[in-house]
Amino acid sequence: YFYPASTVKLPVVLLALQKLNELKDKQIDRNTTMLTGTTFSGQSAVFNDPTTPDGKPCIAQYIKKILMVSDNDAFNRLYEFLGQEYINTELKKKGYANVEILHRLNIFLSEEENRNTNPVTFYNNNYNVLNQQKGQRSNIKYAVRKDSMGNAYYSAGRLVNSPMDFSRKNRLTLPDLHKMLLSVVMPDKVQPRQRFNITEDDRQFVLKYMSQYPTESTYPPYSADTVDYWPAYCKFLLFGASKEKPPANIRIFNKVGDAYGQMIDVAYIVDYKNNIEFFLSAGIYCNGDGILNDDKYDYKTIGLPFLKSLGQVIYNYELKGNHEVKP
Repeated sequence: YFYPASTVKLPVVLLALQKLNELKDKQIDRNTTMLTGTTFSGQSAVFNDPTTPDGKPCIAQYIKKILMVSDNDAFNRLYEFLGQEYINTELKKKGYANVEILHRLNIFLSEEENRNTNPVTFYNNNYNVLNQQKGQRSNIKYAVRKDSMGNAYYSAGRLVNSPMDFSRKNRLTLPDLHKMLLSVVMPDKVQPRQRFNITEDDRQFVLKYMSQYPTESTYPPYSADTVDYWPAYCKFLLFGASKEKPPANIRIFNKVGDAYGQMIDVAYIVDYKNNIEFFLSAGIYCNGDGILNDDKYDYKTIGLPFLKSLGQVIYNYELKGNHEVKP
């Protein structure tokens, strides 16, 4: 077991587009205004989004935030739109049998609060209701897990000298993540059941914002904040912690995650000038003291340098290679 952190956002983005495709008869698409209400404890509402040109929240903007800077609130809004039961049932149908996405990110809620998701309403440009979705509750019974990590952990400021229980935390394996990315970039390279039911326009939308650098974004206004969002932000493989502008001929289509000492990057790396391409997915546990929740992880000293070096090793190998199949 490893904690997948923000990599769970990749399947949720794809499922959100899939569910929108199921609602197309109601004249709803990814740019349709979506307001989020509340019906259960721990929930919060969304009635506007200052990062859009018109201030209206929509799934397209949430996806942009997720793919460019891994925004946690944006993920939570898609989780609420989908509902926990839809997410896990659909992923099982597609053959991703080991996946369990059980909770929102960056907010601490009970298991029951995470089973319950917010009502959402879609409106057209005249503020007429196109679709109302009531609050949902997941009734899935999950198999008992015995996942744990670390040697000790902090809880409410107190050190507990035993591994931390992750049996009710999100679970997603590296092979499944790798295949999910492959299903977006090269759908014909996976089994039909493993693909997400999205349109070609949706697929191109995902690829665009998965590879776009924050410094190229006006809405959301990441280009106005180069302190927090540098060009290669969230491009761990190949660039690590570098804040230099990447070469114009290289694009990375990826999703990263880091939490509890885990650092993961699932990437498709392309060099258009030298005509090379490769998929590379990697995870590293960088927590030297073995203690969780102490905010002392080795991301900068071990995780990022390792992933950068790994990406460069494979890139240099591909650069010298004779490819039987042309990229």
